[in-house]
Amino acid sequence: MQIKKFTFNPVQENTFVVFDETNECVIIDAGCYFENERQELDRFISEKQLKPVRLINTHCHFDHIMGVTHCRAKYHLQFETHPDEAILVEQAAEHGDLFAIPVEPIDAPDAFLKEGDRITFGNSFLEVIEAPGHSPGGVVFFNPEQKILIAGDVLFYGSIGRTDLPGGSFEKLTDNIKTKLLILPTETVVYCGHGPETTIGFEKKNNPFLT
Repeated sequence: MQIKKFTFNPVQENTFVVFDETNECVIIDAGCYFENERQELDRFISEKQLKPVRLINTHCHFDHIMGVTHCRAKYHLQFETHPDEAILVEQAAEHGDLFAIPVEPIDAPDAFLKEGDRITFGNSFLEVIEAPGHSPGGVVFFNPEQKILIAGDVLFYGSIGRTDLPGGSFEKLTDNIKTKLLILPTETVVYCGHGPETTIGFEKKNNPFLT
């Protein structure tokens, strides 16, 4: 399983394409906003001869769904997220206005993810773990074989997701990180929704919000 990271849009959000030797792939947190960003994503998929089979989101703050409409249309995919995130999709344009970033309305999710679901593609899979607190229905995606975690805005290098947005809760977020993420193998590589990668082991020892 390989992971390609793109950093998109004015909020510098990380979008991921995860693929394996079969060339099937999943697009996670499609945040491509500008035309050149959409072209960059499409070019990578085309040059690698990948076949997108799932369009999934860790959560649905506006910066993580700016490319959803494009990916839905271009690759004929259903948009999947946790049911508690549907309200954020509905309010995406409104939230964009708060940051002075125009966001086109985005159609409601087509399908929903829940704890324990398996996202399968090619010979690979990602397990869905619910970890709300940054957003009302935030999830993370974990592959236990390669010890890879796509964490969205739940956990960052030396930090955690902000909890002052609607549906946020500091207590809920830190509890979920401690009880669901920090129990994963210490060598697990964490791919964050913003900024660089980290590891579970590093955050257990060094994250000031968790130690």
